[in-house]
Amino acid sequence: MQLSKTEEQLMQHLWKLEKAFMKDLLDAYPEPKPATTTIATLLKRMIDKGFVNYVTYGKSREYFPLVKKEDYFSKHVNGLIKNFFNDSASQFASFFTTETDLSKSELQDLKALIDKEIKKKPQ
Repeated sequence: MQLSKTEEQLMQHLWKLEKAFMKDLLDAYPEPKPATTTIATLLKRMIDKGFVNYVTYGKSREYFPLVKKEDYFSKHVNGLIKNFFNDSASQFASFFTTETDLSKSELQDLKALIDKEIKKKPQ
């Protein structure tokens, strides 16, 4: 399951804060801040999707993510590779390295990461 753009934006704040009350989430937004009801609606949808949960303290709820940022991002990238690059990581890597404005230094860093992963793989 995926998050909408507005849910994803809220999730980014929650990942950064790790746990937060409604006031904390509202404070995380720049001006003009969304309405409390908007955030409450987004949180309800995200709870229903299994991305967020909460603990109740009196009348207040402290929200926390159930999905790690890395796991969500990994699924997202794998979905992109599957849907836009014929499930080919090589096609994705080719597109990424030729169509983005990476410096020589950044490309060398990527090569070093790939070389490191190659050494980890069994023969």
